[in-house]
Amino acid sequence: MAAARSRPSAHPVRLSLQDLDLPILRHALLERVHVRLSRADVQRVRRGAQAVAQLVKRNATVYGVNTGFGLLAGTRIPRDQIRALQRNLVLSHAAGTGALLADPVVRLVLVLKIASLIKGYSGVRLETVEALIALLEHEVYPCIPGKGSVGASGDLAPLAHVAAVLLGVGHVRIQGRIVPAAAGLKSAGLKPLTLGPKEGLALLNGTQVSTALAIFGLVQIENVFAAALASGALSVDAMKGSDAPFEARIHTLRRQQGQIHVAAVLRRLLAGSRIRASHLTCERVQDPYSMRCQPQVMGACLDVMRAAATTLVREANAVTDNPLVFPEDGSVTSGGNFHAEPVAFAADQLALAVAEIGSLAERRIALLIDPKMSGLPAFLVKNGGVNSGFMVAQVTAAALVSENKMLAHPASVDSIPTSANQEDHVSMATHGARRLIEMADNAATVIGIELLAAAQGIEFHRPLKSSSALERIIARVRSDVPHYSADRFFAPDIEAARSLVSDGVFRDLLGEAAVAR
Repeated sequence: MAAARSRPSAHPVRLSLQDLDLPILRHALLERVHVRLSRADVQRVRRGAQAVAQLVKRNATVYGVNTGFGLLAGTRIPRDQIRALQRNLVLSHAAGTGALLADPVVRLVLVLKIASLIKGYSGVRLETVEALIALLEHEVYPCIPGKGSVGASGDLAPLAHVAAVLLGVGHVRIQGRIVPAAAGLKSAGLKPLTLGPKEGLALLNGTQVSTALAIFGLVQIENVFAAALASGALSVDAMKGSDAPFEARIHTLRRQQGQIHVAAVLRRLLAGSRIRASHLTCERVQDPYSMRCQPQVMGACLDVMRAAATTLVREANAVTDNPLVFPEDGSVTSGGNFHAEPVAFAADQLALAVAEIGSLAERRIALLIDPKMSGLPAFLVKNGGVNSGFMVAQVTAAALVSENKMLAHPASVDSIPTSANQEDHVSMATHGARRLIEMADNAATVIGIELLAAAQGIEFHRPLKSSSALERIIARVRSDVPHYSADRFFAPDIEAARSLVSDGVFRDLLGEAAVAR
């Protein structure tokens, strides 16, 4: 699994978990964090725990407190087995499989779970919340297998692997090294917990894993989007294309905000190009769609990214376990906030966006290597024939685009009944979100190839220079990958360019123009 760009810092970012926004969530992915509980946070948690304690004392029947789970909800659990019930729940549900989630994702899972629990509607004790905070702050990350959740009743299996660590069961990763959970607890100054009534259920229910994966995917897609704006502008100039389709009046008439935004970015990137000035009166009337329709396509992608970001920020601030405790009147009410359909839809939207970003870029690569369309040397290399240049690099891009088309199939339209038909409609949000990471990596490689191809195309126009903005982008590419003068082992060049995209280098160069919100 690709990792988010790491920016180690001597001092962790301090977080207040009351109003998580997208910048805070990005920080939680990229850096160590310190969670600060307010007095109000502590009071809310304590009131919720007291409400559960009172229910147990009154011997009231409450789902998940003194009953079985799912189809076994009608089974009453004796008081002396309530603690065993919670432990058994965690251990039996820790049934995940597959590759472990990356540390940045696990860190965000912990942040989101803590943020949900401190709202006071989950009925957990303060010491349980503090144990999660200790794991977070000592960078003791539970080993969470990535597969095994259908995105309803919460991310049960992956979150059970988090809860199991609090019991001293399972494994954790500390600075890249996997050790038994008991050793991880010790390094965080903790001892294994005995879970109180409802605590196992509160820890397991919730959409925190699918939400963290979707946010991770969003951040990676933002990096791809930024680089695609840069590579798309480079391709226009390398093709001696026109900047007229980016004129503001055109996009104002369409009224689509993403389109207006992208057109403005492209105008800024191309402004002052001597290459453009050299062919203002050329005979070409219109450029192919992949060049001139960039604002319409990339703008639509940006609008989708912004909408998905709004949904995911809401989910990050939500309470999504079940049943919910309402301390104001002491009631416990079962509902369905654990159903991750909003996250599933957001993930599917992001999948469509990143697939289209890569698809548009691959078409521009195909134009650049075709001398009939570009006027450039075939496959962007001198002495064609003995040199094949970018011939198969474009094939690689085409293969990745095709793979992303397959991965873009909506996860949310699928459902499979679970838990003996008690849970008969599920969201599939978790793997729908997880696949975004692979899709973003595929698209990053496609954009990396376009950056190399477009820079190569610009250099065939020397001594003419592109705009100052695009020349800075070319210089950044060339600092890692030299000009392709003759055939050489190409894979390292492509990997270096992909890393520039995935690491957010072009997002940094473009600034706030590249982010979802």
